[in-house]
Amino acid sequence: MLDTAMRLMQSGLIPSVSDVAEAAEVSRTTAYRYFPSQAAMIQAAVDEALGPILEWDSDSADAEERISDLLAFAYPRMHLYEATLRAALWLAIDQWTRRQAGTLEPEAPIVRGHRKALLRLALAPLRGTLDRKALDRVTQSLSLVFGTEAFVVLKDIWRLDDKQVLRVALWTAHAIVRTAIAEAATVVSAAAGHANVKAAERPRKKENGPTNKQTAVGRPTGRSL
Repeated sequence: MLDTAMRLMQSGLIPSVSDVAEAAEVSRTTAYRYFPSQAAMIQAAVDEALGPILEWDSDSADAEERISDLLAFAYPRMHLYEATLRAALWLAIDQWTRRQAGTLEPEAPIVRGHRKALLRLALAPLRGTLDRKALDRVTQSLSLVFGTEAFVVLKDIWRLDDKQVLRVALWTAHAIVRTAIAEAATVVSAAAGHANVKAAERPRKKENGPTNKQTAVGRPTGRSL
């Protein structure tokens, strides 16, 4: 049934559970036993489509290299199952619309947060370079170029092909990471300069004057050499 659902979605349809049951030649009762709602069915299809991407990992110590590897690995698979991912995006928007209108029946919301964990994993080398707030900002910024929405914009509005979409995503991702690293370096440099200024402004201890046993240079002491 899952294969049938994905095949229908890849052909440009957003099938209901009944549509899949009919195409798979199983009873509706059986179909709804596996997929109690259209949302559950589309969620299963998305998880299947993204399967290998969700297992991605890297042993590189360079954040830019890891981001490049993630995008180069994930985007071809995402393009392959583009129709399925667009169906999930459509459902997420549809659920939001019905929720706003108060007409959303009880059903599991479509889950679309996989990119968050993947991007955090890719940016792991920056944990010692960026503070928590800066790292969150970089992760959030990269989520704009890694996901279904990114290639929907680049394909539908700019009419780019798959290779061009990847090039734009890589360029943008590198720019975001480099900007964050440069900003962090500027903050560190400014902090060091401030510390140096404070140290220079700190009052020095006064040198001790001559003791009773000491005399000014050149004044006879009355003692033999």
